[in-house]
Amino acid sequence: MINPVARAARAVMGRASDRQRPDRPRADGQSQDGQRPERERLADPGLILGALPVPVVLLDAENRFRYVNHAAEQFLGVSSAQLAALCLTDLVPADNPLFLLIDQVRRSESTVSDHELTLDSPRLHKPAIAVQGSPLPEEPGGVLLVMQDSSAARALDRQLAFRGAARSVSGMAAILAHEVKNPLSGIRGAAQLLEISVGPEDRELAVLIRDEADRIRALVDRMEIFGEKPVVRGAVNIHRVLEHVRKLAQSGFAAHVRFQEAYDPSLPPVWGNRDQLVQVILNLVKNAAEAVTDAALSHPEIVLTTAYQHGMRLSVPGSTERVELPLTVMVRDNGPGIPDDILPHLFDPFVSSKAAGNGLGLALVAKLMGDHGGLIEVDSRPGRTEFRLHLPVLTERDVEPAD
Repeated sequence: MINPVARAARAVMGRASDRQRPDRPRADGQSQDGQRPERERLADPGLILGALPVPVVLLDAENRFRYVNHAAEQFLGVSSAQLAALCLTDLVPADNPLFLLIDQVRRSESTVSDHELTLDSPRLHKPAIAVQGSPLPEEPGGVLLVMQDSSAARALDRQLAFRGAARSVSGMAAILAHEVKNPLSGIRGAAQLLEISVGPEDRELAVLIRDEADRIRALVDRMEIFGEKPVVRGAVNIHRVLEHVRKLAQSGFAAHVRFQEAYDPSLPPVWGNRDQLVQVILNLVKNAAEAVTDAALSHPEIVLTTAYQHGMRLSVPGSTERVELPLTVMVRDNGPGIPDDILPHLFDPFVSSKAAGNGLGLALVAKLMGDHGGLIEVDSRPGRTEFRLHLPVLTERDVEPAD
């Protein structure tokens, strides 16, 4: 079966060749310039390729760029005019597995696919890429690449897993609050009475019982923040939240860290809870500060960024509604990165790469983002770890008065 994208690419290349041929009579009823009557004219293959939402790249025999569609320009971060003067090796190292796929396409003269490729270089970082390569017989040595970035789908899968983990912690918190706190009150009261009635040699044991009861109660109180409570929302200026967190950090745990801010001042308000958003960003900034501190970097840095991103939507379970999540907040540090064995479970409760960590901070972040109907993503490699929050904005429906 011929790849329909490859068929369109062949049509584009064939059309370019036809322009170089002299006019000749046609036996199929078309005019000499090859044009069909208006009502029978086929869609322009170039327009079809350009409108595809997936990156399409055509390489010649020397791996120079012959054609890229608009999605490929965005994917590679380079305009088509610039790519026309580049080779694939200018963007991707020559030892990347992508070149093995291209060589296999040329040798076998058939379509070859590969998944979970990583395109990593100083100019490009694209993990979890699916690539399909097809030959073009009309273009000797030419290879058509169709790329699919599956990182967004994987992030959504992880986000759903994070929400499931948060719900598990919520259920555990409710059980602890009901089954543990009530008996603890009685144990602590009895320990206080024992302190008064027992002799000096036993008073130390009574104090120990009271202190342990207080410690367990404090732990249960921390778990209660995962409880399922309705979120009181309003219009929140996300830049004021970020500024508040930065001031807290620089006056305390991140006094030695250099902060950079790159904000989009035109962003609309977030539809959320200010205190919870402060908690989310504060946890992320605190983790970033600890990462750069533990690495003993000479120039520790945290970058706070906001942007407006079109096209990010999340389906609401149990309905056909889709929530728009255009507002993006990024917290990036230049620390050593998150260990590969921790990364898939980063937002699970009680998972931490820190010796003294309890593994509840990022689990709380995932839970609060889920309560806001938002998404959280993480991208980490040595020297760069970035958390991205996707949040809903205030709409007219949110401010409509109740009937």
